[in-house]
This record gives sequence, structure tokens and C-alpha cells, in this order.
Amino acid sequence: MATTSTIRWLALGVALALGSPAVQAQPAPIKIGELNSYARQAAFTVPYRDGWQLALDEINAKGGVLGRKLEIISREDGATTGDATRVADELVSREGVSLLFGSFLSNVGVAMADFANQKKIVYIAAEPLTDAITMGQGNRYTFRIRPNNTMQVGMLVDQAKASGAKRWAIVAPNYEYGQSAAAAFKRLIQERIPGAEIVAEQYPALGKIEAGPTVSALEQAKPDGIFNVLFGPDLTQFVREGNTRGLFEKATVLSLLTGEPEWLLPLKDEVPEGWTVTGYPWDQITEPKHKAFVDAYRAKYNDTPRLGSLLGYMVVYMIRDTIERAGSTDTEALIKALEDAKFDTVVGPVTMRGIDNQSSMGAWVGKLALKGAAGGMTDWAYKDGTSFMPTEGEVKAVRKD
Repeated sequence: MATTSTIRWLALGVALALGSPAVQAQPAPIKIGELNSYARQAAFTVPYRDGWQLALDEINAKGGVLGRKLEIISREDGATTGDATRVADELVSREGVSLLFGSFLSNVGVAMADFANQKKIVYIAAEPLTDAITMGQGNRYTFRIRPNNTMQVGMLVDQAKASGAKRWAIVAPNYEYGQSAAAAFKRLIQERIPGAEIVAEQYPALGKIEAGPTVSALEQAKPDGIFNVLFGPDLTQFVREGNTRGLFEKATVLSLLTGEPEWLLPLKDEVPEGWTVTGYPWDQITEPKHKAFVDAYRAKYNDTPRLGSLLGYMVVYMIRDTIERAGSTDTEALIKALEDAKFDTVVGPVTMRGIDNQSSMGAWVGKLALKGAAGGMTDWAYKDGTSFMPTEGEVKAVRKD
């Protein structure tokens, strides 16, 4: 039978054990919901996931945010609007996430903006580029990180002025992103280059291009300038067919996204030299913060970063900063912390403009060149997005909120 003294020592031991850091209740993590097209758009989204995972690990290693760990609950969105909104609803209603971020395709981004508005939850569009997300379909709950189509097309058109090209052809995937980019190009090329005209337009279905007929149709129009919006396997087939037929030899070519490693690497030695593109020359950027990101990414994954990697890394740090400023995960507090907020990112200062919730993040613009057995960017410059954003009047003319 235990003595009174023994019982007291046992009780003291239990009390000390329960009071130790190892068994004390830890604060619940802050849950963030993320969804993306990991199965169908892996070239961009898998590096993007690696980027946000790196940021998450770094943040939590330093104690998280507001004394709590960050937890990202990630889901596949099926690359469809129906699957995306269903998954988003599960993240909100079942998982209890405090905000949502992600998505790749622009039509999915538009659906997510509508979902955020209906459910009154913050949604941060990481990749979708259609103007609609922060313009016609914009709302106070939806924010965008990347420069939109108008901004990136504006950067390219600025570079085209000296070419003298007046007869322009457009080739773009036939869905929200491609249609939005084409509309922005038509407007800006005619505003900024007097006498410019559109002589041909080709809109192949996403992922289903028939490169021969597409190139043939462009050839027949005899353009002296081509605006390309294709990416992924469609881009590779278009470039191969165009190179074979000499479509690009005497034409000025402006191309959205083609300088991004995701789409440039598959071209290998078929890279169309001389195209003016937006992209990401990660290996030539010398700013210390960016170099530190590249070093950390390569150490963790034994791979080179893509633009998706950078974007995933940036967005999670911006979310951390937003929660810190808000002092909570309350939706209204998060919105207030995001509007007109300034962020110190690995690509420099970025502001989230309050009138449309569009970030001032810029893009790298330069020319394609063959470097050894692969392509890269040359003569590039980082264009801050501020100078290319839609005007306040343009925003107010189309926003409904």
C-alpha cells in the first residue's frame, strides 16, 4: 500500500509532467486553403507548390504568425470551374480555412472570385491573368498578385513601337485568358501605334492546337507582326511548325509568358530567337533577397526555380504579412490589411492597390536567345507594374462593387 509521502511525490511528478512544454496544449494552427490544377497544369503548378511549401517551412521554423503555426490545406481543383468551387466550399465549410489562394486557369480564377464574393471570404488569385478578376468581375474579397493581361501586354507593346510593324496577327488559346489577352492587345496596339491593324486571328482550343492549319492561316495574312499567347504543348507545336515554314523570319513577334522557364525549357534548341517576351531570367537576377530565395530553393529541391516557384514563395509571405498586420484572421481585418498594403518581397516593393485589389508586381521583359542547348532571355529589364496598371477611371467604369 502506497504511503502518504509516496502519493505526494507521484502527484508532484504528474503536475510537473503536465506543466512541461512537451505536453502543454499548443495554439491551434492558422488554416489557409489552397487549390490548383496540379494534375493538368503540372509544369507551372508543381514548382509553384514547391515555392509555397518552402515559404511555409521557413515561416513556421521562425515561429509562424501571431504565435501560431501556419497550415496550408491544399486541394486539386480539376482545372474546371465546377470542381474548383466545390473544393473551395469544402475548404471553407469543412476545414474552416481563414482565406483561400491559388488557381491557375483564368476561367477558374473568375469562378473563384465569384465564390469569394458570395461566401464573403478573402481569395488571393496567384496566377490567373485575365483582367476580369480585378476589373469587371472584381470584388472587395478578391485580390491578385501577378500583373494582369493589360499590364503585361502593355509592357510588350511598348517594346514593339520601334519595330515599325503595322499589320498584326493574333494567336491565342480559346478560353478566358487568351480572349482577355487578345482584347487587351487589340486595344493597346491601336492606341499606341498609329496605323496598326489586325489582319488575322487564330484561337485554337487549349491543348488541342492543329499547328499546321494555324500557321498556314497566319502565313496567308502576311503579317509583319505576330502577337502570341500560346503556352505549354500548344506553344511547342506552334513554334516547331512556324520555324519549319519560316513564319517568324521577317516578323516582329511579341509573346506573353514565353520567357518563363516552364514554357521555355521544353522548346530546347528550337527556341525562336529574337521574340520579345515576358518571362523570368532567374539566373541573371542579382538582388540579394532573390539570390537567397534561389539558393534556398535549389538546396531544398535540387532543381532550378520556375516562375511558379517564385510566385508560390511570394504569395505565402504576403499572406503572413497580411495576417500579422490584421492581428487576426477576421475577414474584414484581412481586407483592411490588404488594401493599399505595401509588401517587401524578393522582387522588391509591391503594393496592393486599393481601388481594384491589383498588385503592382511587375514582369521581366526581354528577347529570346539560344544559350547552348536551351533558350534564355537577353536584353531584359524588370518592368514595375505600377506604370502599366489600368487607370482609376477605367477601373471605376467596369467594377460593380
